[in-house]
Amino acid sequence: METEGQEPRWVLPEEPTPVRLMATIWADTGGLHDDFASPADLDAWLDAVGVDREGVGATQQEFESARRLRDSVRRLAAHVTSDERPAAASAVTSVQDATSAVNEAADGRTTPRLRLNEGHLELAAGSAGSAVIGGLGEVASDAQHLLVENGSQLRACYAPGCVLYFVKTHPRREWCSVACGNRARAARHYQSVRSARGSQEHTDH
Repeated sequence: METEGQEPRWVLPEEPTPVRLMATIWADTGGLHDDFASPADLDAWLDAVGVDREGVGATQQEFESARRLRDSVRRLAAHVTSDERPAAASAVTSVQDATSAVNEAADGRTTPRLRLNEGHLELAAGSAGSAVIGGLGEVASDAQHLLVENGSQLRACYAPGCVLYFVKTHPRREWCSVACGNRARAARHYQSVRSARGSQEHTDH
């Protein structure tokens, strides 16, 4: 969650790249926010997660592809975690459409290709698309593996107002961040105090 003087939530390095992509949609007391408002925002995100754009900025079409990939991964994350939080709903509503979009994006990933260099064979990076499309393809491929191989460890954060996901790296981990954990505990404490006060008032009457 982005506040003055702090980096956006998706910059945090402890989560897999697909989770960081999903975290470009976040919420606070002001409501739901989308950090992908323009191609420049995609450039900033790719730089933050270590995708080499080869000095080229994302086009509007590539930006729209990134948003569709992000929304599709969020839809599939909701599917594998049985997440029904209303605020976490994705712009892509069909699981089948989301699956197709992730597969399509993964087709653009950079793959090694044989090349003859001065009589010697070598492996060089090759991609059917631009550096941005290739980078998004790698993220899509990572998402495929995350959703299938680590899907049982993917969690929705149920702290009040949160719309993020995280990978459960520790058996006792319940929240996407310390801040969400503190907020959830504060909410539980407030609710227990209210319940106790209500019970006391009922007894007094």
